[in-house]
Amino acid sequence: MNNLVRSVFRIAPLRSIVSPMRSTLGKREFTRTLWHMSRKPEDLIAGKSIIQHNPSLGCSCGCGAKFIHTKGERELVEFLTEEIVAEKKAQKVKSIPTTVEGFKVKINGPEVELTKEGDKETVTISFNVNHTVDTDEEAEVDPNMDKPNLAEMKSKPQFEVDIVRGSQTLSFTCSFLQNQGEDAEGYNDIFGIDELVLYDGEWKDNNYAVAGDVLDGYLYDLLMNLLEEKGISNEFVDKLSEFSTIYEHSQYIDLLERLSKFTIGK
Repeated sequence: MNNLVRSVFRIAPLRSIVSPMRSTLGKREFTRTLWHMSRKPEDLIAGKSIIQHNPSLGCSCGCGAKFIHTKGERELVEFLTEEIVAEKKAQKVKSIPTTVEGFKVKINGPEVELTKEGDKETVTISFNVNHTVDTDEEAEVDPNMDKPNLAEMKSKPQFEVDIVRGSQTLSFTCSFLQNQGEDAEGYNDIFGIDELVLYDGEWKDNNYAVAGDVLDGYLYDLLMNLLEEKGISNEFVDKLSEFSTIYEHSQYIDLLERLSKFTIGK
C-alpha cells in the first residue's frame, strides 16, 4: 500500500466560513460578498472607487505601467492582498515543526510523512492535507457585526500507519470518527481503523485487505491496542491533527500568494 494517504485551532478571518471542499459555491460567494460589504458607501461613488477603472490612473496590483489587467483581475489581486495579510496574522505557529511526538517530519507539497525507526521495525504515518479542513461547529456570521463570530477550524485527514518488519508491512488505514467522545459502550476513541492489510515486499493491487467495520470486535480492540503501543494513541492523533492544521494553513497561504503572482503576471 502506498504511503500517501491530522489539536491546534485557528480562527481565520474569512476562510473560517469555508467548508472542507473549497469548491462549495454558496460559502465562497458569501466570503466575496462580506468583503464587498466592508467597503464604505462613499468609496463606491463614481470617481472614488478603490479599484482603478481608468488605466491612466495606474493599476494598484503592481503591474506598473503595462495596464494589461481586467477589472476582475484587479479586484482579485486587491482581495488577495488583504486576505494574505489576514491569514498570516491568524497564524499561531509561523514555522512548521520538524518532529511530532518523536516522529520525524517529511513534507512534499500537501503530502506529509512521519517516521519513527526502531531496532526491529519502522513505523511510518502518511497523509495528505488536501480537503481535510472542517469546522467543529457551524459559523454564525452576521454581516452587520464588526467582528463576526467565526467557528474554529481543524484539519482531520485520513492517515495510513505502516509497521514495517523486514520485508513485511502491516498497514492500517485510519480516520477521525465523526462523533468523538465516549459512546454507549464506554469507548472514547477519536479515530478508528478503516482498513487492514498485511503484505510482503511492495504493495500490489491484488493484496487482500479487510474493512475495519467487518473485523471481529475483540480483534478490532486488540489491533487498536497494538497501535497505541506503537505510539498511535488518542493523544498522538490529536497532535497529528494539530500539526496537520498548521501545515494545511501554511499551504493555503502559499496558494493565495502564488495565485496573486499568477494574476499579476509575475
